[in-house]
Amino acid sequence: MASATLFAVLALATGNDANAAGDPKHGAQVFQACIACHSVKPGEHMTGPSLAGIWNRKAGTAEGFLRYSDALKRVDIVLNEATLDKWLANPEQFVPGTSMTFPGVRESKDREDVIAYLRAVSEGKASRAEPRRGGMMMQSGKVDLKRAPPAGQVVSISHCGDTYAVRTADGKTSKVWEFNLRLKTDSSKDGPQPGKPVIVGAGMQGDRASVVFAAPAEISSFIKQTCR
Repeated sequence: MASATLFAVLALATGNDANAAGDPKHGAQVFQACIACHSVKPGEHMTGPSLAGIWNRKAGTAEGFLRYSDALKRVDIVLNEATLDKWLANPEQFVPGTSMTFPGVRESKDREDVIAYLRAVSEGKASRAEPRRGGMMMQSGKVDLKRAPPAGQVVSISHCGDTYAVRTADGKTSKVWEFNLRLKTDSSKDGPQPGKPVIVGAGMQGDRASVVFAAPAEISSFIKQTCR
């Protein structure tokens, strides 16, 4: 599990044989609430990294996942029964600065079961839950995008691998899985100024966003293909 996000998934679990003290089967029922952000298929990264092969893996090292927080990439943690328990109990406390917004799993038994499931999946002893694509976007009323604050004013967008890096006028850069970034246009009187797109957050987990342009022609010229 190596991600700042990884563990929104971990409020739950499933599985077959318990490789640890927990019950992997109780695991996958709960894990269903997490598959919007995490897959257990190798290489299938979503908002968070794939959890396949997580057992005894160094945190922040899932191959091909580009959205780890700097905090998680800096730590020297191997993901096992003890470290996963601490992470699931309180991600922010265990790795200060993580971008994982999940508050933690309070019940120790639930944590045991999730951990047992992840170990079973890593060792090929549990079936892999299929992620359900889609979900509801949070709706909001129309706002005047010409009056967006600096945090909403997009100054650059770059694309690398499966990740968009969106830099805003407040100096911050947000990394968003390409499947979760919507590119939209709004030519109404409330739309953004030409050449000045605006980013609008959405999604139940706060992990989705839309960048709104004044016209379709702006989109391809504004986004740069670079990994710098």
